[in-house]
Amino acid sequence: MLQHGSCAARDGAGGLLGVLLLGPPGAGKSDLLLRLTGEGWWLVADDQVVLRAEGDALHASAPASLRGMIEVRGLGLLSGLDSAPGATLALAVDCVPREEVPRLPSPAGFQALGHRLPRIALHAPEASAPRKLALALDALSGRIACRAGAFEAAS
Repeated sequence: MLQHGSCAARDGAGGLLGVLLLGPPGAGKSDLLLRLTGEGWWLVADDQVVLRAEGDALHASAPASLRGMIEVRGLGLLSGLDSAPGATLALAVDCVPREEVPRLPSPAGFQALGHRLPRIALHAPEASAPRKLALALDALSGRIACRAGAFEAAS
């Protein structure tokens, strides 16, 4: 299944854990992806993400024609960044305007190919967005606790 969005991954238990960045053009997906790669995350896919079910997990990769590439506004289409061929998705992220980010969100989900991922909303241009994604993965993996909000049921 081809999904409009971007994907970044970082090392996790059992391999690379990915975040699926969703939103309309101009929402900041590629910009957030670029900042994540600057903080040690791997580029998986930009603009188009191939989703496929693998056992009890949802896997993301880039279409072959876009593998290893990212569009950087003001620079163009770049290749050669550290990239990964794919990742197991752990989280879906809606890139939304600041006023649409709830202060204390209720748990939500993203459905694809018979799989459900936890889903959050972030304002992608915020300087703290990469750190928030790292904290989200830490909460989902049980490294830290979420006492109330998006992952309270997962802690």
